[in-house]
Parts: sequence; structure tokens; C-alpha cells
Amino acid sequence: MIIPIDLILLLFVVILAITVIRLKDLLSAVILLGAYSFLMALIWVELQSVDVGFTEAAVGAGATTAFLIAAIARTTRWEKE
Repeated sequence: MIIPIDLILLLFVVILAITVIRLKDLLSAVILLGAYSFLMALIWVELQSVDVGFTEAAVGAGATTAFLIAAIARTTRWEKE
């Protein structure tokens, strides 16, 4: 483990999570959640768990993001206040 890289990844994950919670634009939130999943995949790889990182990248950053974007395309993009 490389501690500075771990801390930087952790900082980015926390910033992305807080940003996603505060967004009103659902498409932007889904894209940032995809970035969050990608960073989590990097964290898993950094922790020497490559199989979990690969699964997180494929399912979390790939398939889930695509399904959520398809769902937003069939509904409205902005959250009601």
C-alpha cells in the first residue's frame, strides 16, 4: 500500500460522495456516481484485490451507470424541489 495514494483516493471519494448528494441534475449525479465507482475500483486494486476492483469497474462504473442513464432518458433530468 502506498499511503499518499490511498489518502488522495479517499479524499476524492469523499468529495464525490458529498457532491453527488447535493446535486439537483440527475444526469450529472449519475456521471459522478460512475466516477465514484471507478475510484472505488482503483482503491480495491491498490488494496491488492484485483478481482473485486475489476468487478466494481465492470458493474459499478459500467453497467449501473448505463442503466441509470437509460432510466433518466425515459424520465426527467431534473429533480423536483
